[in-house]
Amino acid sequence: MAHVLDKPVRVEALSPGSERPARRRAALEWIAVHSLGLAAALFFTLPFVFVFLTSLMSDSQALSRDLVPHTWEWGNYRRVFDTPGFLTWWRNTLLYAGLGTVLTVVSSVPVAYALAKFRFRGRNLLLMLVISMMMLPPQVVVIPMYLFWAKQLGLSGTLWPLIVPMAFGDAFSIFLLRQFLTTIPNEYLDAAKVDGCGDLRTLLKVVIPMAKPGIAAVALFQFFYAWNDYFGPQIYASENPGAWTLSYGLESFKGAHHTDWNLTMAATVLVMAPVILVFFFAQKAFVEGVTLTGVKG
Repeated sequence: MAHVLDKPVRVEALSPGSERPARRRAALEWIAVHSLGLAAALFFTLPFVFVFLTSLMSDSQALSRDLVPHTWEWGNYRRVFDTPGFLTWWRNTLLYAGLGTVLTVVSSVPVAYALAKFRFRGRNLLLMLVISMMMLPPQVVVIPMYLFWAKQLGLSGTLWPLIVPMAFGDAFSIFLLRQFLTTIPNEYLDAAKVDGCGDLRTLLKVVIPMAKPGIAAVALFQFFYAWNDYFGPQIYASENPGAWTLSYGLESFKGAHHTDWNLTMAATVLVMAPVILVFFFAQKAFVEGVTLTGVKG
C-alpha cells in the first residue's frame, strides 16, 4: 500500500508550444462554422459597396473598369439634389410611406385584436378570408380599382388612391399582428377587465404596450413596401410628375442620365439610405417582433 502511495504522479501541463495548435484549431473551427454567414454577408454587402464607390467617381471613370475612385466626387450628390423634381419625389415618398404606415397600423391593430382575443361566431371564417386576401395578387384587381379611383372619384394623377385604402387595414399586417397577439396571455386581459377596463381601454392600456415589437415589425414592413413601391405610383401617378415617388422618379432619372452612371448610382444611394438607416436603428424591435410572431399559432 505504501508502495502505491509513494508512486509519483505525472502532471501534464500545456507547454507554450502546444497552445498555438489549440488556438489555431479553435480559429479554424470558428471560420468553418461562420463561413456560410461570412459568404452571405459578402454576397449582400459587395453590391452596396460597388454602388457607393461608383457614385463617387467622375463621369469618365464611371464608364471604366476601375473599382476605386481616383478622386472622391462628393459633389455628385449635390448634382442629384439639384435635379428638378428630386426633392418633390422625396416629399411624395415620405407622405406615401409615412401616412400609409400610420393608417395601416391604426386600422389593423383593432381587427387583429378582435381575431386573436374575441370569441364570436364566424371568427375562423373571417381569418380564412384575411389569409385568402393575402394570396390575391394586386394585379388581379388593378383594373376595377383604377376605374373606381380614376373614373368615379377623379383621383388619377395623385397618390391618394394608394394611401386611402390603407385606412381600411392590410391583410398581411392583420395576420401578422393576430399571430403576435395570440402570444399575450389572457390573464393580463382578464385582470384589466376585473379592474373595470372595457375592451377599448384594455387594447390601449394593456395590449398595445405589450405588442410593441409586433407593431414595430408591421410598421417597418409597411414602410419598406410603400417606400419601394413602383407598381402603384406607375398606375395612378404616372401622368402627373408632381406626384411621382422616388422609386418611379428614379426610373425617369436613369433615362435622363443613362450615360452618367455616377449620378445614377448617387441617386440610388440616396433612395436606399433612409430604408437602411430605419432598419439599422429599428433592427432589434423588428427581429423580436418577427421572431415572437411565430411562437404560438
